[in-house]
Amino acid sequence: MIKGLLFDYGGTIDTNGRHWANVIWEAYQATGIETSFEQFMEAYAFGEKSLAINPIIKPHHIFSDVLRLKIELQFSHLKLKDDWYPKIEEVVSRCMELVVATVSEAKKTLDELAGQYPMVLVSNFYGNIQSVLSDFGLAHYFEYIVESAVVGVRKPNPAIYQLGVDHIGFKAAECAVIGDSFKKDIIPAKEVGCKTIWLNVDGIQEDLSVVGNESADAQIGDFIELQEALRKINTSVV
Repeated sequence: MIKGLLFDYGGTIDTNGRHWANVIWEAYQATGIETSFEQFMEAYAFGEKSLAINPIIKPHHIFSDVLRLKIELQFSHLKLKDDWYPKIEEVVSRCMELVVATVSEAKKTLDELAGQYPMVLVSNFYGNIQSVLSDFGLAHYFEYIVESAVVGVRKPNPAIYQLGVDHIGFKAAECAVIGDSFKKDIIPAKEVGCKTIWLNVDGIQEDLSVVGNESADAQIGDFIELQEALRKINTSVV
């Protein structure tokens, strides 16, 4: 039986399974930024790598700050002219509208689950996840936070999920991991021994429902389906 839950954050709670590259690309298109998807993806990868290896994001930064820094790096890589830079705020605004609405909906499910399970967050983030969670009113849901920039381990290394299991205090088989990335969440969680629920919506060419002999214990297409997925897993164990 499932006794504890471990959540991914980015792409799971904040976008309901939408990959952040897709979300930002759609904002680019809506804003009229002239670049190809291939060029954008190169810039997206450049920005993510830059933020991962350089201390650009500070602990006090909230998520709108993170988005602004990401998009500034992308614009720089794309070598967009200075007159395009006012578009950064429009891209940030469009993305934030989605996040605020999605987080508001996710809270309804988290409210239900918080009364039933202890919950831990396991996230590849930049050292400011506490500020982001507090700003969105999410911090109180999680008994502990395992953040890659703090613990020095990043997904898909299964050790980061083992840290989450250790902090939640149950056997791995008694814990369910919920995440949007098959390779970064589901596979390492299975290696640790956890049950897994894959929020399978629109990954960026990196997620497969089955890799080798691995598969998620449950798949959902919307965060609101999580409660039912947990019931099914628990029923199958009985």
